[in-house]
Amino acid sequence: MTRRVLAAFLLAVTLLASCGTLTGSPPDRAQPGDAASGGRTPCAGDGDDFPGDIKLARCLTEWFWSRRFRESGETYRPITRFVAYRGSGGPACGGQPAVPENAFYCPYGHFIAYDAAWLEAMYDRMGDGAVYVVIPHELGHAVQAQLVEDFRFNVERELQADCYAGASLSGLIRVGALNAEQGDEEELLTNIRAAGDPTDVWWAPDAHGSPELRQQYFAHGYNEGVGTC
Repeated sequence: MTRRVLAAFLLAVTLLASCGTLTGSPPDRAQPGDAASGGRTPCAGDGDDFPGDIKLARCLTEWFWSRRFRESGETYRPITRFVAYRGSGGPACGGQPAVPENAFYCPYGHFIAYDAAWLEAMYDRMGDGAVYVVIPHELGHAVQAQLVEDFRFNVERELQADCYAGASLSGLIRVGALNAEQGDEEELLTNIRAAGDPTDVWWAPDAHGSPELRQQYFAHGYNEGVGTC
């Protein structure tokens, strides 16, 4: 998903009924620079390679949340760091070491870190949609921290972050920051399904939700917007 084609993997995709349905392009979509879009974003580049997509996904998602908070009379606090690491060489979070093949938001320091080798391998294997699922999801956790969300089970936190990811991407399409073309539909299915838990043990402290649930919550945010997450 380059800046021009990112949303293609979101549009015209019909998931199984149990997983939710993406209803297509949001209504009244503006074009970049139109008055309805609030002008162009501050995000440079088209995201035509892995480093470019990483940079663009972060910039556009934080731009979306900054606008959303401002519209609600609040101030979005950008993350303090965006750390790429490899293997076990990542930053600790609250005394816990970073682990390989992972991406995470750390409330102790308000930063995001990701195993660059792992994410790039996903990018190469399953398409650039991997970046536009993982980064908005982790930024969804940064938003949760600012809204003081309280969850009984970890899976609730993870599924809401999926919902936020879907909502932020559709919101970017709505204001014309991202456009779409056909051909990338499978990337959504591949990347969301790959991120699901292999079992339905939803009460586990590290549970993220089954592939079907993650698809459902992502689609819900995409179709209905942030307010329903």
